[in-house]
Amino acid sequence: MKKMYHLATCDTCQRIIEETGIRSIGATFQNIKEEKITAAQLDQMAKMAGSYEALFSRRALKYKEWGLKDRNLTEDDYRNLILEEYTFLKRPVTILGKKIFVGNGKKTVAALKQAVEEEA
Repeated sequence: MKKMYHLATCDTCQRIIEETGIRSIGATFQNIKEEKITAAQLDQMAKMAGSYEALFSRRALKYKEWGLKDRNLTEDDYRNLILEEYTFLKRPVTILGKKIFVGNGKKTVAALKQAVEEEA
C-alpha cells in the first residue's frame, strides 16, 4: 500500500507531498476532512506506529479547547478522539508497504523522502 492521509488545505502537507515526490510512485491520497478515517484504517495505522498516542496531535487547537491537556488520556481515548475529530490526527500519515511515517518533523520527512526514492 502506498497511501497518504492528509489535509488538502494544509500548507505543510502540500509542501511534504511536493518535497518528497510521493505522487511519482503512484500513492493514493485521502483528504481526512472530506473522507473520514475509518476505525479499520486507524487501527492499522496504530498497529504500524505502535500506539494510538503516536498518531495523536497535541498541537490541535481543540486539544486545549476541550481541556484535554489536563486529562490523563488512555489508548482508547486517543483512538476515540481521532475518530471523532480529524484534527487530532498527527499529519500527514504515510504508509509505504510495511513502513509508516507520522507527522511533519524534519527526520520523518527526510526518511519519507528516502523511502520514496527507493520505491521509484
